[in-house]
Amino acid sequence: MRSAAVASVCVAVHTACNARLLRVAPPATTVPEGVSVILPVRDEAGRLDDCLAALLAATHLPRLEILVYDDESTDGTDRLLAAWADRDPRVVALRGGAPPAGWLGKPHACARAAALARGSALVFVDADVTLAPDGLARAVLLLRATGLDLISPYPRQAAGGIAERLVQPLLSWLWLALLPLRIAERSPRPSLSAAGGQFLCVDAAAYRRAGGHAAVRDQIIEDVALLRAVKRAGGRGVVTDGTPLADNRMYTDWLSLRDGYAKSLAAAGGSPAASAAQVGLLGWLYVLPALAALRGRPAGVLGYLAGVTSRTIAARRTGGRVWPDPLAHPVSIGLLGYLTTVSWWRRRRGQATWKGRPVTASTDRWMGGVHPMEHPEQPPG
Repeated sequence: MRSAAVASVCVAVHTACNARLLRVAPPATTVPEGVSVILPVRDEAGRLDDCLAALLAATHLPRLEILVYDDESTDGTDRLLAAWADRDPRVVALRGGAPPAGWLGKPHACARAAALARGSALVFVDADVTLAPDGLARAVLLLRATGLDLISPYPRQAAGGIAERLVQPLLSWLWLALLPLRIAERSPRPSLSAAGGQFLCVDAAAYRRAGGHAAVRDQIIEDVALLRAVKRAGGRGVVTDGTPLADNRMYTDWLSLRDGYAKSLAAAGGSPAASAAQVGLLGWLYVLPALAALRGRPAGVLGYLAGVTSRTIAARRTGGRVWPDPLAHPVSIGLLGYLTTVSWWRRRRGQATWKGRPVTASTDRWMGGVHPMEHPEQPPG
């Protein structure tokens, strides 16, 4: 128990160090280069308007284009998208069929849109992200100021219900607490890679050298896989502070949260043994001390408080709730373990799906076509 408490204290100290080292975007100034925003959508009728309105309100970007790829939506997303393209020539509406064999849906959508992008900086955004007016410009300026090839400005994670408040803060806490940021951005090691596909900015030339999304066509966690591909091609990248740049609410209820994590946690672990080791380590660091604290053991109290401190630092740094949510950190870790178990259970039974599609891909590497839904003026590149 003492070793777990000491390790938890070390993680809290590391969280505080990372909070100071986290790269912050500079103030917005005019971005002279062409910027291409790539937005893959599938059944996003309830979110598309807010997302596109925010993107089109972007400031300091005189050469902006927004390529939106509709991936076989059935909820009216295509009609909304066509209307946006009619109203604003910066919106390029694209539509294609089902992803070809060997591809998952999101990498396919991103690859097809990116193939038409003319900007020297590519920004990948999800429909559940709302950008600040200066968010895009500041992200591109940070990419250029750091000399990195890829940055992932992590948005502020909005959470409403109890399940969201227990699980969603772990997304930013995990990399802020456990990833050595300065080492990660220089290291080619795949294990030192963290990125979020909700908001990702990459140099277009580096993206193409890495093979683009074709290099990660069958990857469920395609964002981290893309960063690893960039590293393999000699590039560098890291997660950065996106708190003032964008807000993101991934899930709005328990069922969507459960299904979202069930889709990805098995892939994040890589194997049942690796997932068990990861969950076991987090349980040793944060659940066992909390149980010992309930029995009045001083080492357990120290370990529990260290975990709460680490979560509080992460929440304060990334715009999350600093009270009282960090107090439930051991419960959050336990729930993460449960979701990991569900993910592997579904994967082994062939029940892993997302938005009506199985989360699998075959090995056929043929790339299907794409055609414009509409033909607006070609935006400047």
